[in-house]
Amino acid sequence: MSSTFLGMPATPPRSPYGTGNLRGDRTFPKAAHDELRNEQLRRNLGRATRTIRAKRLNVTGELPDWEALRAAGSAIKTDTMNRLPELLEQLERKVTERGGTVHWARDGVEANEIVARLVRATGSREVIKVKSMATQETGLNEHLESVGITPYETDLAELIVQLAHDKPSHILVPAIHRNRDEIRQIFLKEIPGVDPGLDNVPAHLAAAARAYLREKFMTTKVAVSGANFGIAETGTLAVVESEGNGRMCLTLPDTLITVMGIEKVLPRYQDLEVFLQLLPRSSTGERMNPYTSMWTGVTPGDGPQDFHLVLLDNGRTAALADRIGREALNCIRCSACLNVCPVYERAGGHAYGSTYPGPIGAVLTPQLAGMDAAKNDPNSSLPYASSLCGACFDACPVKIDIPSLLVELRHQSTEQSGTTAEKLAMKAAATVMKHPKLFTAAQKGGGIGRVLAGRDGRISRLPPPFDGWSESRDIAAPPKQTFRSWLASPEGGATMRAAEDEYRENRKKEEGE
Repeated sequence: MSSTFLGMPATPPRSPYGTGNLRGDRTFPKAAHDELRNEQLRRNLGRATRTIRAKRLNVTGELPDWEALRAAGSAIKTDTMNRLPELLEQLERKVTERGGTVHWARDGVEANEIVARLVRATGSREVIKVKSMATQETGLNEHLESVGITPYETDLAELIVQLAHDKPSHILVPAIHRNRDEIRQIFLKEIPGVDPGLDNVPAHLAAAARAYLREKFMTTKVAVSGANFGIAETGTLAVVESEGNGRMCLTLPDTLITVMGIEKVLPRYQDLEVFLQLLPRSSTGERMNPYTSMWTGVTPGDGPQDFHLVLLDNGRTAALADRIGREALNCIRCSACLNVCPVYERAGGHAYGSTYPGPIGAVLTPQLAGMDAAKNDPNSSLPYASSLCGACFDACPVKIDIPSLLVELRHQSTEQSGTTAEKLAMKAAATVMKHPKLFTAAQKGGGIGRVLAGRDGRISRLPPPFDGWSESRDIAAPPKQTFRSWLASPEGGATMRAAEDEYRENRKKEEGE
């Protein structure tokens, strides 16, 4: 009887190296070193994140069941990831039943090609866009421009970034690194026909952007959107936003193309009850979004008459296959973790080199694109872009344990890195600590380090190869006497006996009472 060997299961592919915006060209430490010199950036970020943090604490504190909502959100997302294939098939079936067309994109390159083909089929050379992290991830704007299609971002912050030929610095507020004076200068330079007397009053800046975009809303026949949620039960897509630009893009054009990461699906329409409370409070510090738009397929005579849903993988299946890292796919892109992170607040989003900055980006980016796709891969430094203070875990509305995931990614990075000076040093330290005589000798030898200390009793510079460790921290000089030698001395013995006598006296008093 013959048998057929089908081969071993293949590891799901990551996002292709060199495509999209999931990898910077420098490691995080090098990029952050330059960003930290930008004092204006640090002031802008500090002011903005403090404001958002305060608003979030106020509106979450109003709800007596906030922790129960977080637990419900976490449970729904975990259930979704456990049943993702069947839910995606159900979503495809429901969208198709309602007159939509579903496309599956294995990576960002394929997604970009699908969107460009669909736009060309309409005969349009322009598209208006709703803010979309997925299309930022794939580099859709750059691809459309390369084939002669002009994309217009309609979210105010995304418009600022686009006009400045910049990159987003925040998941929710892409232009958080810009202040009003900088925005005024960008508008004066880049918006055709803008009033040369434009000042930096926020209402006036918004009015200038509105006047520029209104013509695009009324004349462009194709829109590209992202999606905050996709409901498998009904085929409904949802976008939440604060400016009304999304409502315009989702209702006025003839053709609507939505690019959605496959992890954004939810099982039931009822699940929105939980996430429409969690998301606005965690992101903008609002009780609800000013605009929540939902659509299900095509409705004759109302809204776009040609609807396409592009389901994007781009490394998400690889993340799903990681038993530990798949938790990162629960993220609902609220940015709460960025707003409480001391590292992000000082370094800014550009230092991460990815569409997804901050704590969740330091986890999600390596999951989607990998950490060792090339020698000295910049993504391998992202798991170390954290103090592991835990503030991100406390703030996450779906309880993603980001610090633990970062530690796991550090472990994976270490395992993949081969033999390094750090590994050899740790192996030597382990050998010393296993042998008491060696450990005692090392303790005594460590006292030599006192010669490196300054008058303040601290060592600010270690000799190579340890100088990298001391570049950003000082250490106390070794004491003149080790604990073991002190304990063996008459002084140590007397101190321990006195402590024992005091303990006995306290016990007698307690028993007497």
